[in-house]
Amino acid sequence: MSGERRLGRGLDQIFRPRSIAVIGASTDPRKTGGRPVSLLKKHGYAGQILPVNPKGGMIQDLPGYTGVAELPEVPDLALIAVPGLGALAAARECAARGVPAAIVLSAGFAEMGPEGAAAQAELRAVADRTGMRVLGPNCLGTVSVPERAIGTFSVALETEMPAEGPVAIVSQSGNVGSLAMKMLGRSGAGISRFLASGNECDVDLADAIAWCAGDDATRVILCCMETCRDAGRLTEALEVARAAGKPVIVLKMGASDAGQAAALSHTGGLAGSDRVFDAVFAKHGAVRVHSLELLVQLGSAVAALGDRRVSAAPSVSVIAASGGFGIMMADAADARGIALNRTGTPAQDRIRAVLPLSSPVNPVDATAQMSANPETFEELLSAVCADDANEVVCVMMAMGLDVPRLRDVYLGALRRVRESHPDKVIVACVASPDDALRTLNEMGILTFPTIDMMMEGVAGLGRMSIPATAGTTAEIAAEPLDRAAVANEAGAKRALGAAGIRFPEEVIATSADAAGEAAERMAAPVAMKILSADIQHKSDIGGVVLGVTGRDAAAAAYDRIIAAAADHAPKARIDGVLVAPMITGGTELILGTTTDPIFGPVVMVGLGGIFAEVFRDTALRTAPVTRDEAHAMLRELKAFALLDGARGRAPADVEAVAGAIVALSEFAVRHAADVAEIDINPLLVRDAGQGAIALDALIVPRGETKAEAAE
Repeated sequence: MSGERRLGRGLDQIFRPRSIAVIGASTDPRKTGGRPVSLLKKHGYAGQILPVNPKGGMIQDLPGYTGVAELPEVPDLALIAVPGLGALAAARECAARGVPAAIVLSAGFAEMGPEGAAAQAELRAVADRTGMRVLGPNCLGTVSVPERAIGTFSVALETEMPAEGPVAIVSQSGNVGSLAMKMLGRSGAGISRFLASGNECDVDLADAIAWCAGDDATRVILCCMETCRDAGRLTEALEVARAAGKPVIVLKMGASDAGQAAALSHTGGLAGSDRVFDAVFAKHGAVRVHSLELLVQLGSAVAALGDRRVSAAPSVSVIAASGGFGIMMADAADARGIALNRTGTPAQDRIRAVLPLSSPVNPVDATAQMSANPETFEELLSAVCADDANEVVCVMMAMGLDVPRLRDVYLGALRRVRESHPDKVIVACVASPDDALRTLNEMGILTFPTIDMMMEGVAGLGRMSIPATAGTTAEIAAEPLDRAAVANEAGAKRALGAAGIRFPEEVIATSADAAGEAAERMAAPVAMKILSADIQHKSDIGGVVLGVTGRDAAAAAYDRIIAAAADHAPKARIDGVLVAPMITGGTELILGTTTDPIFGPVVMVGLGGIFAEVFRDTALRTAPVTRDEAHAMLRELKAFALLDGARGRAPADVEAVAGAIVALSEFAVRHAADVAEIDINPLLVRDAGQGAIALDALIVPRGETKAEAAE
């Protein structure tokens, strides 16, 4: 039986096993092989526990078996906790007995060098050959809270089992995932599943995400990721979760240095590989966070929300315990693109009636009366929640719940207002005490410990509601690239022009007379630049002359350009001088592609010209992109206001830019085997209806280095 690697296949036996064999079981509950047996018994696993140890005998009051072949039944799941190559032998025995799934807790595999990598490859071969799913090796295993099924030796379960709830945790790092599980337990959020994938010889994060997406016990999936070993499986799993309505929140640890080295084109330098992960997560509906604390807080928030959702652009009102806190909350909201509403007149009247000296606008200043007369808090909160303009109400609790005389008053007010306004999302900024936080989460009120984290959380909840970008891309067949496309700029322009990118008419002049004749025929100021695949930044060496008018001036400019090239790049191959009409006006963008080592071709658009690397205002997507995705990329730019008619400017032809993005992304996919990077800078965008025209282009072939290009 060969192993099919369909997403999530075989994980029922890992998460919901009816019987569990522990291979390497120990009578000592403190040891790695003894702890799973102890935890299964302690936390009430109802299935059969089958300890395996060559010595046999009684193991923690359970009958022990000397080998897998001696087991009275075929277990759904085998936990392998024997060291080194013994784990590989145990896996073979399990496969021979027909065990459907195994968790290899043991270390000593690929993380230990070539010999360990060879053993891990054989472990993968066992899985492929027999169809047995293998989690690990070198992993911390699994926990399924509803079934009390424990496939781990984690100390996180030593004192207590997490409460049952809707949050699943899937992590490549066992310790990071375990700490997340512990933190979630302290917050009052319940756990459905926990999986630490370790070395991922077979079962990976994508398997776990896809399986949890179909799990009735799971509402939100928290993912701790160190790397991606298979881009296609990861993106497919994220799409499965999105289709199931299960938000995926990702803590991506580490910024890969792949792609960080100096690149030949502007594009390569502006599209670091860690930003590609951002683009992938955004494209496939996952929300990325950058701290374990926010991962846990967002997971808790989704659990507290229940079936409610925060819209993609939530309308927010803020209640602060002082003017200073109100300013801080407004600043934190603005930094994350959250707009604060103006409080409606009826709500303002109600606020003034109970607090005449307060500021009833948004942020609402509760003043010192919030603690001096805490009963006023309920009317204030009720007034803001009753305002139809508000979807989310953020409340700064400061230290209120730590003060005994205030605690019950505030909790009672929050409970009654929450029950009176079940459609409103109430978010409290409060850090302690733990039991009060659990009470708030149980009543459906979201909690965050700091102002910045609260606003980051609201923004993250909004990102979960961004709909999938409409439209699909057709399958794009691979094609070889004509070598002329990478010979020089003119070849790149011909290839990209045939793909749908618009370029101006131009002439390749190989003599001063030919340059003069071309300029005279164009009857307008022309731009002239050296044509050489070996000279990337032409203007830096005097290889570009602009605004040339007439035959004589063009002939003279030709001679100056050729001389400058000979002086600054004597070894460069010179194919002539490009002569093209000067085109001015409009907004300059940069458009390009790079090749990510994990996700393949990535398309980028941003503010271009001489400012491309100064402002680094860019948006990325994995290729190919749809037209709707291209429009979304443009709207992400800070410079989009320049395209959208800011301060009386005429709106730019964004439809033409979107078309160019789509065409370039499809070209990059079609020629992915041959193209490393493409750089179009600038892409000049004219007024609406007048199109967009590219003035420069570079195609970098795969395998070419910066040093080779300079030779």
